[in-house]
Amino acid sequence: MPWQKLGRVFCPENNYEWMVSHAANPVAKHLQGDLFRIYFSSRDSENRSSIGFVEIDIKRPDQFLKLCDKPVVQPGERGGFDDSGTSMGGLVTVGKTEYLYYLGWNLGVTVPWRNSIGLAINDSSEPEFAKYSKAPILDRSAVDPYSISYPWVRREESIWKMWYGSNLKWGSQQTDMAHVIKYAESLDGIIWQRTGTIAIDFKSAEEYAISKPCVLKEDGRYKMWYSYRGTFYRIGYAESEDGIHWTRMDDQVGIDVSESGWDSDMIEYPQVFDHQGRRYMLYNGNGYGRTGFGVAVLVEE
Repeated sequence: MPWQKLGRVFCPENNYEWMVSHAANPVAKHLQGDLFRIYFSSRDSENRSSIGFVEIDIKRPDQFLKLCDKPVVQPGERGGFDDSGTSMGGLVTVGKTEYLYYLGWNLGVTVPWRNSIGLAINDSSEPEFAKYSKAPILDRSAVDPYSISYPWVRREESIWKMWYGSNLKWGSQQTDMAHVIKYAESLDGIIWQRTGTIAIDFKSAEEYAISKPCVLKEDGRYKMWYSYRGTFYRIGYAESEDGIHWTRMDDQVGIDVSESGWDSDMIEYPQVFDHQGRRYMLYNGNGYGRTGFGVAVLVEE
């Protein structure tokens, strides 16, 4: 399934105090017609991330139409689980209420970070989200004892399903950690049940991190796009009958780094969505979002 890259969409250039660099973890929300709001994580001069958005015409994505001037979700107060930053995870809409699941950054001493998952809710016409709680909805536990990361959530009838990142261990170097994608379920999108089930595991000894899942369900099968890395990130692909047990099919992902330019070293953090019969992918390139994000469209065969 080859993808055609349509180019880079947006890259911050010290636009605001909270948006000095990076447009990482892009996630699309359809507004009307061909108009989409793309949420992303940006960083300030102290490397703390906040969540903002840009609005684009998906048919002409190289020129953005609107850029927010203040974050919709920002870091929490000192000592909170998200005091070091908030990064975009996923978005679920139920009626007129939007649930934004995000990664709360908490810098460590003996390890680089101890992260958790937070929830912010919007049920108004204003763009800002209100945090559900000062505490995370998913934190370290007996089945996730070290650190957890970027969630993707789907609501299927009465069951909410989450795929999220989890450290199996830390080490003396970042490359010594083992970070995989796990699975959880909920009846309300807030209280989650976990068993430690690994959804996407490593396929070789060179890999040490798999993260930022995006899951669609098509013709009764679950399809997931995600990031995996050894030296540099690449985008992977997997399929599943039940959303729990997955088969990695990275050779079928159909997208890789470019020969030169903003996404020539690495590509990561994919989000895939459909619009008017076409399938689109938002993704980051070099520097974990420092060079902005781009969009690709699936080539019909």
